[in-house]
Amino acid sequence: MNHLESPSNDPVFGPVVHVSKADGAPSVLVVCEHASNRIPEDFGDMGLSREALQSHIAWDPGALTVAQAISDHMSATLIYGGVSRLVYDCNRPPEAADAMPASSEDIPIPANANLTASQRAARIERIYQPFAASVLDEITQNRASLKLMVTVHSFTPVYRGQSRAVEIGLLHGEDDRFARAMLATVPDAAPWVVRLNQPYSAADGVAHTLDVQAAPSGLLNVMIEIRNDLIQTPEQQQKMADDLAPWIMRTLTKFDERNVA
Repeated sequence: MNHLESPSNDPVFGPVVHVSKADGAPSVLVVCEHASNRIPEDFGDMGLSREALQSHIAWDPGALTVAQAISDHMSATLIYGGVSRLVYDCNRPPEAADAMPASSEDIPIPANANLTASQRAARIERIYQPFAASVLDEITQNRASLKLMVTVHSFTPVYRGQSRAVEIGLLHGEDDRFARAMLATVPDAAPWVVRLNQPYSAADGVAHTLDVQAAPSGLLNVMIEIRNDLIQTPEQQQKMADDLAPWIMRTLTKFDERNVA
């Protein structure tokens, strides 16, 4: 059973990070950077339509519920973002152009146009840094028991007019061990098209959390991308977690067995 730690609300940005702590000594840390499409009140609608703010450019639909269910299955701590990635993408370093994107999929983001240095600094200090600190604190506090970081994301089935055949992507940064091990242990009855480093790869800048937080701490790590048409309903989200969690744990067990041997 996990319990929720409610963070102090930033006076401008509100709750930017949530931590659902596992009881005991967790072996897995689950992270969901793009869990929310919440726009802080002071930002209005960022110059975007309601449709755009509900779409995947603002968040990863379905990812949070899957991440929550996976963390419950594995008695893992879950850390997830509380603000839209259009305000700040917590899976990007401050210097990245798409940390505060001026456009997304050719859709202009008016509120991010011509940001001043002080405006950028405020978002870095009050969104990115608290999120990153929460992840690092969890790793530091539980390093003796932690073995694996799993980040959970979702992606759109059609991107710039092109359909995507891949349904589950296993992505890695500088440490490819766990992603490749999962690919080698895809369940025989798995109904999905599973690919390594699709629909994105580290070359697209998506491995930031893995490479900056997990790898330096010696944690095995993997980013799981789920095509969002597969997790549209609560039932689909629960079923996805029910299928993914045993696969993840089975792969982790194989690493433990190797170490014992």
